[in-house]
Amino acid sequence: MGKSRNARRGRAAAETVAENVDGGLAELVPDRERPRAWTLLIDGAPQSHVDLDDPAYLSFEYQRRLGHVIDLAAPPGKPVQAVHLGGGAFTLARYVAATRPRSTQQVVERDAGLVRLVRRELPPDPGARIRVRSTDARAGLAKVPDGWAHLVLADVFSGARTPAHLTSTEFLDEVRRTLAPGGIYAANIADGPPLAHLRGQIATAAARFPELALVADPAVLRGKRFGNAVLVASDRPLPVGELTRRAASDPHPARVEHGRALTDFTGGAAPVPDAAAVASPAPPASVFR
Repeated sequence: MGKSRNARRGRAAAETVAENVDGGLAELVPDRERPRAWTLLIDGAPQSHVDLDDPAYLSFEYQRRLGHVIDLAAPPGKPVQAVHLGGGAFTLARYVAATRPRSTQQVVERDAGLVRLVRRELPPDPGARIRVRSTDARAGLAKVPDGWAHLVLADVFSGARTPAHLTSTEFLDEVRRTLAPGGIYAANIADGPPLAHLRGQIATAAARFPELALVADPAVLRGKRFGNAVLVASDRPLPVGELTRRAASDPHPARVEHGRALTDFTGGAAPVPDAAAVASPAPPASVFR
């Protein structure tokens, strides 16, 4: 389905590539404004955007916010060791490879069919040190050595919902085990009014990490619409000032909450253990129209 690989590499993509994968119907839709850029959708829900000519370009709002976290995790250009839970089209792994050459990365993506599709149609730079495991995110995380990662980035959705076992204190115990001292965990969390899931996730992270920040569209934080928030956590103080500046200067500005304001935002929500964990709420159909 779609053009041959050489044709796609040789000139601007013109056709959508569609293929059934483990998680549903995957579509790679060409970006008409960027010659070798594609958006990945699963069952109509946008998952990733990749520009093969410019892997440092991040189109989605939440990915730009995760990009800021990556930028601030270490001095500019310094290689890092990163774990990506949820692969999509490997957008953020490509970003790390482009902005921090010689980084070593592990991508954990359960959908083996999707991994094959992305590798075939949107092959990463062969020089990038990116290892991909086709397994469950928590099972893949369990194979990461203690203290190995400078960054753990979680962006895992199944049917547009984050699975329950990736929302608990026990899951975050595994994250902390894999992080080096001063390492950063960042998660893409989707929620809408009344924001009960988001508040619970902040409380869960606060039970395992002393330093937290939340990056989101003000309308999402006010419970006006369904959207994404990026939760950032570490055992060391976070670069909140610079993160705030970068988020505010984005094409779609975001607000950063931390400290007392973030504690107040949780509204007394309790940490979520495995026994009480549930998947994140399904987005309303209007989100993808």
